[in-house]
Amino acid sequence: MTWQLSSFAIVLATLAFALWWYERSRPPARMVALVAALAALAALGRDAFAAVPDVKPITAIVLVTGIAFGAAPGFATGALAALASNVLLGEGPWTPWQMLGWGAVGLLGAAFGALTARRPSPLAIALACALAAEVFNLLLDLYTWTGTGAHTLAAFGVVLGSAAVFDITHVVASFVFGLAFGAVLLRMLLRVRSRMQVSWAAPAVGLLLLAVVLVPALGGGGSRALAAATAPSAARRAAAYLKRAQNADGGFGAAPGQSSGELYTAWAAIGLAAYGEPCRSVQRDGHSPLHSLRGEAATLQGPGDLERTILALHACGASSHALGGGDPTARLLASQDADGSFEQLSNLTEFGILALRAGGLPASSRAIRSAARWLAAQQQAGGGFGFAARTPGAETSDVDDTGAAIEALVAAGVHGAVVTRAGRYLLHAQNRDGGLPQQPGEGSNAQSTAWAIQGLDAAGTDVARVRHHGSVSPLGYLEGLTAGSGSVRYSRTSTQTPVWVTGEALAALAGKPLPVAPPATTTPPRANRHAPARAGAGAGAHRGSRAAASRSRRPAAAVDDAEAARASAAARALGALA
Repeated sequence: MTWQLSSFAIVLATLAFALWWYERSRPPARMVALVAALAALAALGRDAFAAVPDVKPITAIVLVTGIAFGAAPGFATGALAALASNVLLGEGPWTPWQMLGWGAVGLLGAAFGALTARRPSPLAIALACALAAEVFNLLLDLYTWTGTGAHTLAAFGVVLGSAAVFDITHVVASFVFGLAFGAVLLRMLLRVRSRMQVSWAAPAVGLLLLAVVLVPALGGGGSRALAAATAPSAARRAAAYLKRAQNADGGFGAAPGQSSGELYTAWAAIGLAAYGEPCRSVQRDGHSPLHSLRGEAATLQGPGDLERTILALHACGASSHALGGGDPTARLLASQDADGSFEQLSNLTEFGILALRAGGLPASSRAIRSAARWLAAQQQAGGGFGFAARTPGAETSDVDDTGAAIEALVAAGVHGAVVTRAGRYLLHAQNRDGGLPQQPGEGSNAQSTAWAIQGLDAAGTDVARVRHHGSVSPLGYLEGLTAGSGSVRYSRTSTQTPVWVTGEALAALAGKPLPVAPPATTTPPRANRHAPARAGAGAGAHRGSRAAASRSRRPAAAVDDAEAARASAAARALGALA
């Protein structure tokens, strides 16, 4: 067997093993779609610069993908980009070598991301791109060397010398591309990565980046009566729908019949627990959601995955400290920055606080106090919170993160003006149909409405009395989206990811802010969400005892003092987001 044939066989075997490894990691459909989209972007970038030899953005794109998503997605993106771009540039025996080379760039990105906690400076990204380009160059030079007659170091030196101009061009171009857009692309991909916990994952559609969703509290005299009558019925039907959608492995997919995923299983388990269904009693073929969650332990990556899983374990009454791959709470604590944030993102910090509370840390702990201080400082001029850190002069608040921020701050023992202003932001975002959008002015959706409801519940607002110019309450809006099957539609015009949407809506209909505590009994609660509670002060005041926090303490908002308070059935320690 010749040198060229032998090396070609080794490269093919390496590629086959790497792609098998990626497949064995069981990437969820949303990750597969994302890898395909990034590979297409990288291939398009390479083909667009076909007229300029070795000046290509593909190396920078693949490296940043590895930084953001890790080794397996990084390798797959690089390998697929090489294969796809050669459809235009020409396939040949060099293609597997290029696939391996750019796959290795993705692996280097993953290692670089681990070393820098996925927060490298723009200059560091550019330098890493240059280094990755040189690694790619050496692999392709090795391919050229295998085709020569003399396989000696001297012959390899000749190959390096003849390719020096092209190699240097590739290194310099990759440095420039990395400096030009590397940091911006990384922020975008980290946002996607985090929001994959709250993203639309329709089976044939690519990943849409969204983050956690909130639901507003609407209401009024008439809508309060409607909500009181319909919310229990909607919750009962939603719980029945979720139980019918359970898979044989105990988990849940985006829709009935689809394969289980940690994201959907976690949200379904949290919703059912909020309704009063213990996870261990929700079984299919002897498997509960806990079986599925534990089976997904090896796939958890980054704070977002850990936070959601901790909240789901807490809702299921399972220890959040024992899981395959290590203690998730300890891993989450280890990822916290010195300033208290998680990756400098409001979204991850909100969920981090809630997950740590679910993991047993008291509100007085240093980790939670520092996270709450950092989060409170991210409140924007309009009172809301955005996905990322606050940018002076920019208003990037959204309903989803504002609702989650209220839950997190209350769970951390923070009250007062910061919570009041956030509550008002949600109230002002309510639409005439009673629901809330992700961004004020957009159309309402069930998930954002659900998050707003939970945030307002945590703050103490009587959600059933919140209304916009005579509209129904947010609870009434969710009831109106309930289909005959019991599933909750995403919006008036969309039925995407029904299991996920229904799980989030069920927690809101049950009146349980995060973290959702495990049910005490197997009997779903039938507490009246609208019974009178302790009277409080005027609008803007927070009622209720922090120690015996009822499900809804009246926060600052827009309801009459006499009708301000409502009772909650059980006092739950606040603190878990999913």
